[in-house]
Amino acid sequence: MSAGTANFGMTGVDWQQRVNWDRLRNYRIERAREKMKAHGIGAMLLMYDENVRYVTSTLTPGWNRLKPGLRYAMLCGDGAPILFEQGDIGIQIERHAPWIPPENIRYSYAWIKGAAGPASSQQVKKFIDAAKYEMKRHGVEGEKLGVDFIDINMLKAFESEGINWVDGMTPMMEARAVKNQDEQECMRIVGAIGDAAHWECMKFLEPGVTENQVTAHIMQYLYNFPGIEDVEDVIVSSGPNTWPNWRNFSDRIIQPGDIVFMDLAALTWNGYKSCYYRTYCVGAEPTQEQKDYYAKALEWLQASIDAVKPGATTRDIAEKWPSAKEAWGYKEEDQAAANLWGHGLGLAQYDPPVISRIWSLDHPIEIQEGMVFALETQHGKPLEWGVRIEEMVIVHKDETELITHFPIDRIMPVKVL
Repeated sequence: MSAGTANFGMTGVDWQQRVNWDRLRNYRIERAREKMKAHGIGAMLLMYDENVRYVTSTLTPGWNRLKPGLRYAMLCGDGAPILFEQGDIGIQIERHAPWIPPENIRYSYAWIKGAAGPASSQQVKKFIDAAKYEMKRHGVEGEKLGVDFIDINMLKAFESEGINWVDGMTPMMEARAVKNQDEQECMRIVGAIGDAAHWECMKFLEPGVTENQVTAHIMQYLYNFPGIEDVEDVIVSSGPNTWPNWRNFSDRIIQPGDIVFMDLAALTWNGYKSCYYRTYCVGAEPTQEQKDYYAKALEWLQASIDAVKPGATTRDIAEKWPSAKEAWGYKEEDQAAANLWGHGLGLAQYDPPVISRIWSLDHPIEIQEGMVFALETQHGKPLEWGVRIEEMVIVHKDETELITHFPIDRIMPVKVL
């Protein structure tokens, strides 16, 4: 097993081949098309941000996220992607994204999750008419239309218009699961930024600061990196907030001897996302009991990493973790959801595979070369303290590449007098 590092810098230069963005764009479009056709689908209508980004390589602004339908895309047959942009922003898209033919840049028909009220049905009708027009234009009229999102307004309109709509999320998940060499380099850069952020966190942490002050500091630090588009969440939990891990931050004052963990969930660099925990002890050395709990969490993590290889399954990984009953006395695995966890990373924080004893034992998924995912484990004493750690990996034919490098062999003591 080798530790992989970011090979190049973050910005484009004329003297070194770095991330080849043209190659990355073409790979994503053709991989989406391949999976679309493999599912017998003639066209896909994509409304989730990560899928729109995958096929169009255009940015969804923050105010536009989590509002399916403000902007969306289609992939029809062998044609170039079609982008339905919000309002007149398409004029900017023509300037920013020359890889999309100008005739494929349209304006969207939105009903904003029903906030348009009675006008929603009118808007959905225009939305569907535009989709039908594009399918006809690209020679796939009457074929299956894959969709990655649906709401009650769409259901009614699809039925009345006789649209043969099917699951379009599964082919997109299959497409996004395997990253090419450029996407892998993007993820190495994400890991390198995460390494730097944890180093900065260690320097900033001290007794007397609050969880939200640490979150604010790390967010400000991250936004200074070229290519950072978004910092979705910086989780900072301390003391009793660490177990059960409430995965949040508050204005709690960090006290001498507190266990603190910080999770970059998720910084977003050129669309690609992180998930990256480390655990600290502030103002004192951790106790022997805390070290023992951490050693157990580290043992679980290392065992799961060792199980990663092409051809293995998510069951092989999940079996390396104890059951929720063994670890914490819970009755069901769902009570420990995300305590022992793995999830794909890419343009979404949940690309395939997602690994858990809840489902992976009975519904295994094969691990493939080119997958990128995080594995994370945790342990603790209820309402006293807990530890959580996480590594990000790239799956290769002959090795599992670690792309996270901040020390993980121990609870990191900081500001010890």
